[in-house]
Amino acid sequence: MGILHDREDADDVAQEVFIEVFRSVDKFRSDARISTWLYRIALNKSLNYLRDNRRHKGSLLSRDASAVASAAVTGGNPLEVLQDKEKMKILEQALDALPEKQKKAFVLSKYEDLSYKQISEVMKLSVSSVESLIFRAKQNLQKNLLDCYRHSC
Repeated sequence: MGILHDREDADDVAQEVFIEVFRSVDKFRSDARISTWLYRIALNKSLNYLRDNRRHKGSLLSRDASAVASAAVTGGNPLEVLQDKEKMKILEQALDALPEKQKKAFVLSKYEDLSYKQISEVMKLSVSSVESLIFRAKQNLQKNLLDCYRHSC
């Protein structure tokens, strides 16, 4: 979910991950942690899915209309729901604009809550490289978000 931002897409990719695990279980090296191996497969499948499927399900208008209807049913404020959705969309765009390695490291850290050591194992990098990637990702996110709000993206 941290990469795909869509439950249905995440379910599809999760299914692909399990198929890949089944097909390549004989390639698993027992000297590595299985969680690291699984994360690497899931991350690669998710990024491949994003690259290959740059589409949005339904129009933004229809998704917003369903969010307003949902807010009305649950007693929430429809304007706040739409504002929250817009903020999430802007954040997703800022994340998508990051260089791939920065995005991977940031998502594994902030969305998957992995330690720098675990991220270094998944990405096959040194811990200091991971620290640097996450630092630069935060800088770039801040710049992208400020640019977006200054120019009403």
